[in-house]
Amino acid sequence: MMKVGIGYDIHRLARGRKLILGGVEIKSSKGLLGHSDGDVLTHAIIDAILGALGKGDIGLHFPDTNPEYKDISSLILLKETMKILTKSKYRINNLDTIIIAESPKITPDAERIKEKLAPLLKINKKLINIKAKTNEGIGEVGKGKAIAAFAMVSIRK
Repeated sequence: MMKVGIGYDIHRLARGRKLILGGVEIKSSKGLLGHSDGDVLTHAIIDAILGALGKGDIGLHFPDTNPEYKDISSLILLKETMKILTKSKYRINNLDTIIIAESPKITPDAERIKEKLAPLLKINKKLINIKAKTNEGIGEVGKGKAIAAFAMVSIRK
């Protein structure tokens, strides 16, 4: 049986924070605000996996009211999510993502992101797609005040 899940996340940008996307530090003068490291890409992936399993969302499993998750690497949350996937006897087929940011340019770091995520997701990096888009100056993302990400994952028994 194959299932599909979609995930989305958005966080504001702020000075004094590292920009982490897919567990990779991206060179930028601003980083993402969040209870954890603010990694919108990893958060979207987690939501996509949980959605495909019908197991709620990131806030249900890792609430921002829990001090245990304060400033935690989102990769740790992804590892915990993968345990849920494995326990459910599913595995990932492929992952398709979109990162929406006015700056910095994400495409030069896409390969590093794939290399970081592939072993955690237990798939070949060729099965991970990272797309980068701008918001054409529209909204908070378009004004360079936030970064958003979408993820779609297919899983199978």
